Amino acid sequence: MQYNFDSPIDRLSSESIKWHYYDENVLPMWVADMDFRSPQPVIDALQQRVDHGVFGYAHDVPGLKDMILNWLSEHYNWQVQPEYLVYVPGVVPGFNMAAQSLTQPAGGLLIQTPVYMPFLEVPANAGMQMNSMELSRQPDGRYEIDFNAFEAAAADNTGMFLLCNPHNPVGRVYNRSELEHMAEICLRHKVIICSDEIHSDLIFSGQQHIPIASLDPEIAQNSITLLAPSKTFNIAGLGFSFAVIPNPHLRQAFEQARRGTAGWSNVLAMTAAHAAYQHGTPWLQAALEYMETNRDYLTEFVNTQLPGVHMMKPEGTYLAWLDCHEMQVSGNPQKFFLEEARVGLNDGETFGPGGERFVRLNFGCPQSLLKESLKRMRQALLKH
Repeated sequence: MQYNFDSPIDRLSSESIKWHYYDENVLPMWVADMDFRSPQPVIDALQQRVDHGVFGYAHDVPGLKDMILNWLSEHYNWQVQPEYLVYVPGVVPGFNMAAQSLTQPAGGLLIQTPVYMPFLEVPANAGMQMNSMELSRQPDGRYEIDFNAFEAAAADNTGMFLLCNPHNPVGRVYNRSELEHMAEICLRHKVIICSDEIHSDLIFSGQQHIPIASLDPEIAQNSITLLAPSKTFNIAGLGFSFAVIPNPHLRQAFEQARRGTAGWSNVLAMTAAHAAYQHGTPWLQAALEYMETNRDYLTEFVNTQLPGVHMMKPEGTYLAWLDCHEMQVSGNPQKFFLEEARVGLNDGETFGPGGERFVRLNFGCPQSLLKESLKRMRQALLKH
């Protein structure tokens, strides 16, 4: 089947936060959803379910757990039992539930910055202290982990490590050695691992995603892994995610953390997830090829055509992390590109320490939109 990711889709006529946050003449390159039509089998399954005409409370969609288990086995060689799965309405509620149910108040939560903004809110939500450490940026732009700093943070009254892998926004896909080292430190200091792996299917050539819980049975018993089809198949607005929790005691505590606030997923979200995992692989493969072309074009353009801006090729995600430290522009680079180029990007400062003078750009879009945004950014820099 042929997929046309070049055709622009009018999202201004929809309820898109991404496209309505700024003025109409601003190109929105920020919120992490794609500007691509979702897989046709997902749309067909939703239409068929809508035609039924009744939308009551859903227990489960038959076969959904089997689809999830098959996906984890085929893509990660990770054998998961059905009882390990817990449905949640989103990954962000999921890691908040984990922190609030499995840690002691006033304990520490280990976070690696710069990182996805909602991570930074978890300690306050759970009544914990933030034990953060900055990832180490190398001269070539690649980020690595200072394991001495990691262990110091883990040993400081820390109850949970909130991992982001693939990492948003720096684009790293952690390798086996890095994951084993982090997991070993957490085991030694009795730190529970909660791993946000929502971008796990968005991996580019030469990389491999390894769920941290799949490394070893002991690590699995100390882990909560959060995944979803939402980023993978561009169905984030439907609200379906799941946790993989092999340890029954952690699983029971996690379930109890709902406390009347985090409800069950709705029938349309589960219908879409089932269809995506069953029939979405060809669409995903084509989308990844398209976005890898976008990524390569973007990297070359940024490093050669945007004076003072640099980036490393992301290993995963469709999010680019642009270093603007050498831009000959004072002030906040996000505001500069918004006001002078009319391009909406994420402000790196909102990702915590280490995000200053960075912007995040979403390249999960038609190439025409990406090229026009970069053209505007270049023109703004040359005029300055």
